[in-house]
Amino acid sequence: MSAPSSPTAIAPARKAEILAEALPYIRRFSDKTIVIKYGGNAMTDPHLKECFARDVVLLKLVGLNPVVVHGGGPQIESLLAKVGKKGEFVQGMRVTDAETMDVVEMVLGGLVNKEIVNLINQSGGKALGLTGKDASFIRARKLMIQKKDAPQGDLLDIGQVGEITKIDPSPIAFLDQGDFIPVIAPIGVGENGETYNINADVVAGKLAEILKAEKLILLTNTPGVLDKAGRLLTGLTPRQIDELVADGTLSGGMLPKIGSALDAARNGVQSVHIIDGRVAHCLLLEILTDHGVGTMIKSR
Repeated sequence: MSAPSSPTAIAPARKAEILAEALPYIRRFSDKTIVIKYGGNAMTDPHLKECFARDVVLLKLVGLNPVVVHGGGPQIESLLAKVGKKGEFVQGMRVTDAETMDVVEMVLGGLVNKEIVNLINQSGGKALGLTGKDASFIRARKLMIQKKDAPQGDLLDIGQVGEITKIDPSPIAFLDQGDFIPVIAPIGVGENGETYNINADVVAGKLAEILKAEKLILLTNTPGVLDKAGRLLTGLTPRQIDELVADGTLSGGMLPKIGSALDAARNGVQSVHIIDGRVAHCLLLEILTDHGVGTMIKSR
């Protein structure tokens, strides 16, 4: 006697239909690189973490090449609080003195990176973690931020925060040849060995450009890009994004995300997706179905 079905169970025939519906997308994106920025609630909710890991493994198994770049803001804040420090942000960038840099490197390059690697491996994948310091594959220099409402060139020093000068794609290509899933912590290295904290959205965007990725996917804690009335904007062009920034609709912590998305869309990445990481299996919904869960920014 078979076990009774749960109220939410999907009938076998419907499961087969869902798999068949994914076929055109699997064929279209076979052997294409998908860069995924992993952050927000998807990194802290146990169920969402499991869904993310399984999604990444499935994408790899059906022939796509996922590359994961992760953040770790909540985990950094938690450890800073334990050492008596409070995080400070300027224009969406974390102010990073030497002590904060030690915490950032410990959390991103160690705790968070290895947890994601383990999650993916436990779901049947072959993940390998690295930072931009490994093989010096993310080169960076100190980032100076233009002060708001100040004359051009009046810059603010926010510590060991870096801007990318070069990314060497060869370590990623090497891992891809071995069917590994790269999991990258956004830490760069300077000309003289300095360690730099780099915004994860910026790393994901630049990496997508360098790898000539088919898609850049940014997981967020919002439904996507919203207008001033809070309505989701689903399909946008770079020009429309510029207008939203100019009129103040997009600001604060969304600016680095939008900036990296725009740069990627203008430099060869076919489409950029800002999606709701609070939705279970959001990656599969966005990539392998018609039912998107966020905003798509088209390359043109």
